[in-house]
Amino acid sequence: MTNGLGNPLPPPPPPPPSLTKNEPKNSPENQNTPQNSRGPKRSAGQPTLEYIIRNAYESGFSDIHVGVGEVPRMRDRGEMALTDYPKTDRKTFMSWLHEILSEEEVHTFETKLEFDGATQYEFARVRINIFDTLNGPALVMRLIPLKILTMEQLNLPPVFRDISDHHKGLILVTGPTGSGKSTTMAAMVDYINKEHAKHIITIEDPIEFVHQSHRSLVKQREVGINTLKFDNALKAALREDPDIILIGEMRDRETVNTALKAAQTGHLVMGTLHTNSAIKTIERILTLYSAEEQDAMRVAIAESLVSVISQGLCRTTDGKRAAYHDILVNTETMKDYIKGSKYEEMHQLMEQGEYDGMITTNQSLFDLYEEGRISEETALECAPTPNEMAMMLRGRV
Repeated sequence: MTNGLGNPLPPPPPPPPSLTKNEPKNSPENQNTPQNSRGPKRSAGQPTLEYIIRNAYESGFSDIHVGVGEVPRMRDRGEMALTDYPKTDRKTFMSWLHEILSEEEVHTFETKLEFDGATQYEFARVRINIFDTLNGPALVMRLIPLKILTMEQLNLPPVFRDISDHHKGLILVTGPTGSGKSTTMAAMVDYINKEHAKHIITIEDPIEFVHQSHRSLVKQREVGINTLKFDNALKAALREDPDIILIGEMRDRETVNTALKAAQTGHLVMGTLHTNSAIKTIERILTLYSAEEQDAMRVAIAESLVSVISQGLCRTTDGKRAAYHDILVNTETMKDYIKGSKYEEMHQLMEQGEYDGMITTNQSLFDLYEEGRISEETALECAPTPNEMAMMLRGRV
């Protein structure tokens, strides 16, 4: 994949207005990136896509949204922010695509009307999704720092180290889109990479954080580039002498079956799901199976599971964001509850399981509130059970 940098081209138009957020100091080369040598030329007064990406990165934005007929917008700590860039016309949009995609990839988008991929600059990696809309094509980019933050830098609870130290089993990191799952998983893999001599294979669509081998040997495979099919790569991984397999997303029952098989045969498997709580994650997996299959699957999950970590992000009082967690650790008692589908008892055990590193979302939010990091309103807004949270805030629980 190419980012279209360094081509000998004519001088560009003057730079566009800055973002509405604090204007970053741009080096001259950012403001004078030349026109693309292939594909359509952008309209007069329009910036290069690299200029937009660099400004967004330096301003601390997490996502960039551009589309034909729209003014580019950024996601600023969870909220959409308008910019001062001019409206994007189709000619400019197509020029931007040619900046970051090969001719073949542009053709793939034009044929299928959607495209998933990634590109990389010297300052950040960018996850790309292109799709067609009523008004014309649109592009969403997630900015991924090249530096992987440690567990300490992310303020993750100490139990994350204990979970990462397991030699076999299934670890699930869950949460809605944009909840920091990839960042947390990257920190866990980075910890294992530096502390243990393992063979780590990741299967991702696309690759987000790039790991360099340290004590561990890390092999990363991207679906569509390094392997044609996700399921093929996952099954093949079992024959590639892995200690740890990271699965970008547990997307269907076949993936779950293979992941459980790997966990049961002595591998540590890490994967993600889009669920909002640890217990709902187990319920979600079981819904992939028929009623007749669910009893056997409950036993398989109970015997294989290490932990479920559900995560969300909330805005802090200083304008940043903090993660809150719903952590289930599979103790012997928890195994029995999973086998018996005793979800209420599982929740109570999580509330009482501080010694084992367990915590509920409400407890995690309340801890952030007590530390002064989030407001009462934020705690209530993010709580899965606001009534219980209200009682905690008033000292009744």
